Amino acid sequence: QVQLVESGGGLVQPGGSLRLSCAASGSIFSIYTMGWYRQAPGKRRELVATVTSGGSTNYADSVKGRFTISRDYAKNTMYLQMNSLKPEDTAVYYCNTLTWASSEYWGQGTQVTVSS
Repeated sequence: QVQLVESGGGLVQPGGSLRLSCAASGSIFSIYTMGWYRQAPGKRRELVATVTSGGSTNYADSVKGRFTISRDYAKNTMYLQMNSLKPEDTAVYYCNTLTWASSEYWGQGTQVTVSS
């Protein structure tokens, strides 16, 4: 079992920045990939970015060049640095992890609102 807790969401103006954090606990040794997903009202949940245990990253086209995903293994925490935020980035952001045994876990989500 892996437990995930997100933090760092909030209200920010267009062009601003936020950093989301996802703290992992439990069977963290079993984690293969961690990632961020988001879901806007009335839309399907979509991939934002992922990072593997080897450090390989993947980004949605809509966030490339603006968002950066990273992991601090000493703190068992994953981050999403979001710069140049746009109103269309408004969504609930979820932390996700996939273990080597193909088990999947989700955090509770954190709201990000980009508005003037």
